Amino acid sequence: MKAYYLVRNGAADKAFELRDLPVLKPKAGEVLVHAEAFGLNFADVMARLGLYQDAPPLPAVIGYETVGRIAEVGEGVTNVKVGQRVVALSRFGGYAQAVITDARATMPIPEDMDAGIATCLATQYATAWYAAEEMVRLHEGDHILIHAAAGGVGIALIQMAKRRGAVIFGTAGSDEKLTYLKSIGVDYPINYRKVDFAKEIKNLGFDKKLDVIFDPIGGDSVKKGMKLLTAGGRLVTYGASSMTDAKGNIFKMIGVAKGFGIWSPIEFVTTSRSLLGINMLRIADNRPEILGRCINSVVDLTAKGELSPVVGKTFPHTQLAEAHEYLASRQSIGKVAILW
Repeated sequence: MKAYYLVRNGAADKAFELRDLPVLKPKAGEVLVHAEAFGLNFADVMARLGLYQDAPPLPAVIGYETVGRIAEVGEGVTNVKVGQRVVALSRFGGYAQAVITDARATMPIPEDMDAGIATCLATQYATAWYAAEEMVRLHEGDHILIHAAAGGVGIALIQMAKRRGAVIFGTAGSDEKLTYLKSIGVDYPINYRKVDFAKEIKNLGFDKKLDVIFDPIGGDSVKKGMKLLTAGGRLVTYGASSMTDAKGNIFKMIGVAKGFGIWSPIEFVTTSRSLLGINMLRIADNRPEILGRCINSVVDLTAKGELSPVVGKTFPHTQLAEAHEYLASRQSIGKVAILW
């Protein structure tokens, strides 16, 4: 069995090496999955650049989601069995042909489900479900803003918000992406490269009228977003992708950190607004039953056709570096997946 190890931070074509993987044996409550595919997430780009504090020390196998078959189960595992095709979330280790993970973060999938589609579910769709269905509760007529709306989590949030009848504002960085967002139900697509999203929303007449904002960008987009919320409004932040643009410039990195703002609980009480943070690794570590519930929900709704994950592009594993650069360039629409 082989795995791609992250051996140095920096350019994708020099960052990874394909190495032999030690023989893996599942412990009690764990499963061994032989992989057919794995997915990329922007957190992987952050880890490659040395900007992700949760990443393991180098050399390391990064990656979160695996699609494949159960090869072996540890003691006490009853929810899956050997031979089943599954999607699984792991705490790193995903860039490998064999992955050990908690059985509770592993869900059977239909035999005919496309591997790329399945890679969307364990991380991006589970994150979106936790954000939109468990952290907040969307209602018909809610006005919501989704940043990076053409990305994997963004598209998932759009689909979940449309199920609830919300009015959607969505940001993206090209006119092509805006056209796509309009086609999948975004009411107000905004090109953040051409206009300031906060000013544009104010110009549209929705200043201090947004109910929910989903923000993986971080920095000053959080501060701007909080000012757009109405009473009872909630901003859910689950990333800091703006940090990649500041890589190598300590002053810009400090600026991004400061951009999040300094908040007092008194302000949240007096304005009746909330700032919520999501780190799915922490959920996996401390509340795996929540993670399992989220993955189960999105697998079920996808199998029923109520959710429709979008795969922007798949790459053979020999083009891992190209896939990383493609994702980092922000050209992608939907999920980027790697096939063994």
